[in-house]
Amino acid sequence: MLMNRLVSLLLSWSNFKKRSLIIIIDSLIITLSVWIALSVNTEGIFLPNKENLYFFLSFLIIALPIFTYFDLYRSVIRYIGFKEIWSITGAITFSILLVYLINFMIRTEFSSLSVFFSIWTLLLLLIISSRLFASWLLMEKSLSSNVIIYGAGAAGVQLASALRFSRELKPVCFIDEDKSIQGNFVNGIRVFSPSKLASLARKKNVQEILVAIPSAKKYVLNRIISDISDLPVKVRVLPGVTELAQGKISVSDLKILDITDLLGRDATVPHKTLLEKNIKLKSVMVTGAGGSIGSELCRQIIKIGPKRLILFELSEPSLYAIEKELMVMSKEVEIFPILGNVIDKEDLIKVCNTFRVETIYHAAAYKQVPMVEKNTIQSFKNNALGTYNAAKISISCGVETFVLISTDKAVRPTNVMGATKRFSELILQSLAKQQENAPSKMKTKFSIVRFGNVLGSSSSVVPLFREQIKKGGPVTVTDHEIVRYFMSIPEAAELVIQAGSLGEGGEVFVLDMGKPIKILDLAKKMIRLSGYEVLDKNTKEGDIEITFTGLREGEKLYEELIIGDSVSKTEHDRILKAEEESLSIQEIEKFLKDFKIAIEKGDELKVHELLIQSISGFEPYSGLNDLIYLSKKNKNSF
Repeated sequence: MLMNRLVSLLLSWSNFKKRSLIIIIDSLIITLSVWIALSVNTEGIFLPNKENLYFFLSFLIIALPIFTYFDLYRSVIRYIGFKEIWSITGAITFSILLVYLINFMIRTEFSSLSVFFSIWTLLLLLIISSRLFASWLLMEKSLSSNVIIYGAGAAGVQLASALRFSRELKPVCFIDEDKSIQGNFVNGIRVFSPSKLASLARKKNVQEILVAIPSAKKYVLNRIISDISDLPVKVRVLPGVTELAQGKISVSDLKILDITDLLGRDATVPHKTLLEKNIKLKSVMVTGAGGSIGSELCRQIIKIGPKRLILFELSEPSLYAIEKELMVMSKEVEIFPILGNVIDKEDLIKVCNTFRVETIYHAAAYKQVPMVEKNTIQSFKNNALGTYNAAKISISCGVETFVLISTDKAVRPTNVMGATKRFSELILQSLAKQQENAPSKMKTKFSIVRFGNVLGSSSSVVPLFREQIKKGGPVTVTDHEIVRYFMSIPEAAELVIQAGSLGEGGEVFVLDMGKPIKILDLAKKMIRLSGYEVLDKNTKEGDIEITFTGLREGEKLYEELIIGDSVSKTEHDRILKAEEESLSIQEIEKFLKDFKIAIEKGDELKVHELLIQSISGFEPYSGLNDLIYLSKKNKNSF
């Protein structure tokens, strides 16, 4: 304990203090080496006096500047290696030769070769030993964390080698599924079976597990998490094979195992032709370009190589951020950041005509369920009328492809957000029907891509949980039984692009989201991934509490992705096509006329009633919760 405190104190010192200490130690070693050498060669204890004191001083005056010149006081001692040892040898040898030549020239009593050879040997032995001891002390006795390396292959061995120079992490064993190496030593570290992971982590007080299997499947990661579920152990994963091949592996390359790694499925290889069809060398526009989905669409689009990319965004900070990021990603693609609102027809017409837009990904929408519930008119204007404006202008401006980003909340909606998105779907379906008899060259291909929650988006529970865990809890879950479909933002954006390429007119494409995930299980996994334990209310053991707040306004226990049973496969195994009921363009325009009248009057209740009338299956969880409507109803005066 005392040694650890001493090491911590030394590490906290400034570089000047550390170097000064080393110089003092070297001075003592030089003095001691000279004294021992003289004692050995005089066959007795050498007693220095005023006359021979110059001999001792000459070594200090000459050796210390030479040591400095050879950078002996700039090297990081805990990372000492062959290069540093070679520098020490050179510095000592040069110092000894110089002092010897001086003494030989002035014919002192200490010009014997045997004396200087003894001094050289002692200095070499003591200074190198002192450096190695200091390195061992700082590496072994500092506040290092015990870690287990999962995978004793090439990546694991390379990682273990890198960790030799890390004071933060100390590998205590390997875990590997290969029975032929279990029980043996690899790189001086013993290999154990995966069945012993939990017991070893507990026995050796392990703080982290480092997964050194670059191509690790999801089930392997899930198994690791399951095995250590009751332990406060973090899991970090080595990056992919490419980085390994390039020799870029280091401790800093390890990433915390994210919840996206535990979705229960591996990402599919994208179809290159589907990715490029509507983007390669085309003029592409993304509405809502600064949002979670919109910004990721932009990142992936720019990699494919469009002729130009138009970023259409209402929020100035969001637009600035994504433009700045994209400018770094590509110097070849023209990027045009446009501040605009999809409600404004003139804005859309100017942009589409000016930049001769060929493909539109329509991601602009208000999506926070509770917020939309409180702002009915503005949400309808943005989500539904905005979609209508963008779609109609696409036809008039000759846009080839229009892809609407929809949501699972549009399926039998229980809230205003879901209802406005479903009405947006109906708009596109009706416009696609209207164009069925139009010449293919004059026709805009409309398609709808519907999917569930994306991990890490502004409305996702994942950022919320991370922030709550960071603060020490509690982590808030709405209901014990609530489940959601999840997909990573990059995976969703990639599939959206490919689904849009499959569209011929009015299709609803549904992304295969895998199995739904229980939000309570998600919360528990994130707590454990962060190195904490879930607090048990009965025993009071654990770190982070999970509390239940009740379902939010308009929130369902279970989300759906498909209306009806008519679903067919596409050429992409993660993209399904649904045949669903729709409205005619005449019906849509009649509803839109009524909506606009209600909006002009500021009649929130009428807008809500029209949503119920126009959307089959819309069953609001409660009455109208619009803040302005409720204030007028209650005759509140501010």
